[in-house]
Amino acid sequence: MSQYIPQITSHSLADKVVLITGGANGIGASLVQDCLEKGANVCFGDLDNVEGERLLNKTRERFPPVENGPARVVFQPTDVTNYQSVLSLFDLAFETYKRIDHVVSAAGIVEIGNWFDFGLTLDSVRETPTSKVLDVNLLGTMYVARIASVYLRHNRGPGTDRSILLFSCVSGFKESPSLFVYQASKHGVLGLMRSLRSYISSPYKHCIRINTIAPWITETDSVKKIQHKWKEASLPTNTPQEVSHIAAGMLADRSLNGKSMFVEGGRAWETEENVERLESHWLGEEPSKALAAGQEFLDDGSIWTAKPRQRSSISKQNGIFNGPKKSFSKGDFTPVANGVH
Repeated sequence: MSQYIPQITSHSLADKVVLITGGANGIGASLVQDCLEKGANVCFGDLDNVEGERLLNKTRERFPPVENGPARVVFQPTDVTNYQSVLSLFDLAFETYKRIDHVVSAAGIVEIGNWFDFGLTLDSVRETPTSKVLDVNLLGTMYVARIASVYLRHNRGPGTDRSILLFSCVSGFKESPSLFVYQASKHGVLGLMRSLRSYISSPYKHCIRINTIAPWITETDSVKKIQHKWKEASLPTNTPQEVSHIAAGMLADRSLNGKSMFVEGGRAWETEENVERLESHWLGEEPSKALAAGQEFLDDGSIWTAKPRQRSSISKQNGIFNGPKKSFSKGDFTPVANGVH
């Protein structure tokens, strides 16, 4: 596992437009300020409109607009479980800055109740449990990623870097007993990134980078219950500023795609490379070779979503065919200039 050290300066995100969900508190709030410090304009949303407005006022005082330019930071109350609410946040960014360069899905909540409570009975198990954790952490992330995949393609020039950063956590790859729904949601976030990383980065499709960040215990309200005992055990703890610094570095680093950074004690470690490199060891050589062949065949997954071509009614009626079918490789095509619109 290799350590990731962000190479980032005060100008690394100069003139970029960054959209952040979950930006009013904790790591999200720190990232809003970090991006502004690195030169970006920021549009952020959060369900907590009180803290959101407070952060907006604070940052507007510190980061005034450039001459004749728009405000450096804008905020809008946003519910990531409501598709139209997320869409409205993207519209705000477009209306204010005319484009979006990077999108961060940082909204998330911790476990609610106990889905597998030992006290459940034949009567109480009949009550439908809440799905709010899944809705916020996974469905909300999918909403953000879906909308971002469209908005990031627009108003961009050739060679312009665009990216999506999804917040998972250690529960995305390591078991977390008792955090049943939370862990399922964070596994889902990592899985979403893995399924998108070759598809969404393709220059023949979206040409967008996508990565995840997986912080371990971080000094936020969500871990207050265990924070004291955690520190007594001398276990590593992140500050929100340390995590946001790494996240900002990932946004600025054009070389990163399909990566996941585990963050502990303020240090980041890339995990996906070793999962791939050591696959033959943990899976076995024979099944690993079979899996590789299957993955090569599936390529970027277009085979699952491609629509069958239909002959026109005129061709059918007149028996007209356009000659033998030809197999094309990616090299046979010239992509549209990075999705410029």
